[in-house]
Amino acid sequence: MAYIVLVNLAILSSAGVPIHAATAATCLSAAFGSLLMGVVARYPIALAPGMGLNAYFTYTVRLKMHVHWQTALGAVFISGVLFLALTAAGIRQMILRSIPHELYAAVASGIGLFIAFIGFRNAGLVVGDPATLVSLGNISNPTTAVAIFGLILMVALDIRKVRDAILIGVLATTAPGYSGLFTEAAGASACTTLRKLLVNSTCAGRSVRFICLGAS
Repeated sequence: MAYIVLVNLAILSSAGVPIHAATAATCLSAAFGSLLMGVVARYPIALAPGMGLNAYFTYTVRLKMHVHWQTALGAVFISGVLFLALTAAGIRQMILRSIPHELYAAVASGIGLFIAFIGFRNAGLVVGDPATLVSLGNISNPTTAVAIFGLILMVALDIRKVRDAILIGVLATTAPGYSGLFTEAAGASACTTLRKLLVNSTCAGRSVRFICLGAS
């Protein structure tokens, strides 16, 4: 779950949210939610921000619909209050029980594909094409190659049931990204490249679990 701290701030910073604020909000919300789960619900589960809605928040609401991130966060707060009210009234449970299992699987697969496509696009693995909508990108690009390496490493470790597969993949791509050896243009900072490598490889790697969950 630790990878979410890095990936969430990278995605939210693309929407214009200050990096320090996004980092603090991610850590505090995860800590507060996990404490409530343990103290109130008495259930041994850690909570953290989800990796689907943050991408929708940034790439759809902010960048495509051109809604200011402050306004979008206000809508997120209102939706959270409404969701809490539906839960307290028992309506949420009724809605969940009425959803078929097949639809749950379809939603999980859809979220996985959505996050994977964002990671592939930002990594340069796929690019826009007027004839086929998407096409293979330049895989000889250093940042793209490192992101592919991180994805392959995460998938291989996950297949071998390594519990820290994603975290190991993050650390494996951190060294070349932080070194600044794979900046795409003169003057590009090492931190920018590092965040790009982390969000691309971990988004794509995490999406594999969503897609596999939907297929199972």
